[in-house]
Amino acid sequence: MSATPPDAPHAGGQTATPESSSLIKWIPIALSALIVIWFYQFENKYGANRGMSAFEWLLSAWNPETDYEHGLLFVPLIVGLLFYRAKDLKSAAGPGSNWGLVSIFIGAVLYAAAYRTLQPRIAMAALPFILWGSAYYLWGWKLAKIVMFPLFFFWLAIPLPSFQQATTHLQLVATSMAHHGAALCGVETTVQGNMIAPVKGDWAPLEIAAGCSGIRSLMALLMISAAWAYIAKMALWKKVLLFLSAFPLAILGNSLRVISIFVIAQYGNAHWARTTWHDWSGLLMFYPISLALLLVIHSALEGGLPWKKSNRRTLSRVTVTQTRGGQPS
Repeated sequence: MSATPPDAPHAGGQTATPESSSLIKWIPIALSALIVIWFYQFENKYGANRGMSAFEWLLSAWNPETDYEHGLLFVPLIVGLLFYRAKDLKSAAGPGSNWGLVSIFIGAVLYAAAYRTLQPRIAMAALPFILWGSAYYLWGWKLAKIVMFPLFFFWLAIPLPSFQQATTHLQLVATSMAHHGAALCGVETTVQGNMIAPVKGDWAPLEIAAGCSGIRSLMALLMISAAWAYIAKMALWKKVLLFLSAFPLAILGNSLRVISIFVIAQYGNAHWARTTWHDWSGLLMFYPISLALLLVIHSALEGGLPWKKSNRRTLSRVTVTQTRGGQPS
């Protein structure tokens, strides 16, 4: 009586090859991806006239009126964060887990609620749940833990009305700080609401408008500080502190920018100050100062410049001590 070899095909069927098994695995994944793309790109349910898809609404919401002009930077930034951890992702990929289906289910429920209530913000908030749950289901917890921040980082790209409503409060803060800061530079001013006029000087009163409140700079700096904190090699509480530092830094940086406009108007060319310098001071002054202060806070939390700390950690790993007998330990 002859035995059937282990790899011999069974009667009435054939043994599946690795290629066919991989194809069978990816077919439902591709179909699921197409369904997600359909609902987010081609299902026109949102917007003022209910004629926009979720993605189209998001692109239209990234505009100066919502103070989210920086929104287009999120996609390449998320891709960059994933590429930064590419080696870790490759080594972390393992057997999938059915627990990922829980996150996918949460995302589906959120999208269904968004579809029913015509709320595109909820639909976009559901997307990271779907993507992260898919990664968890396909490749397991180790990989899902790595991609959690880059995927949910996308939440910062969703314009929220609550941040826009904070503009008024930031206008008052910016007006007060600009008034007192200008006085330190010898520029005496009077304040009426969000209007600042010179006590001495021939320049016209300047208004701290919504665009000068700092909300736009705050949202952009939150994006930068979140990504910065993610790649920083330090304890979680320090990462959180580094991220939260964006709030006072944005207020301080914007106030210094506004003060510079008053100083130039008083001692230099008032027209140039309220036109050219007003338009370019954010790029030339706010971001350099804010990023430099962010580096100072990072260095204080790490106890030194980040790249020097990294070098010290590398050297400490290769240091070899010798025992009394002369053998390395």
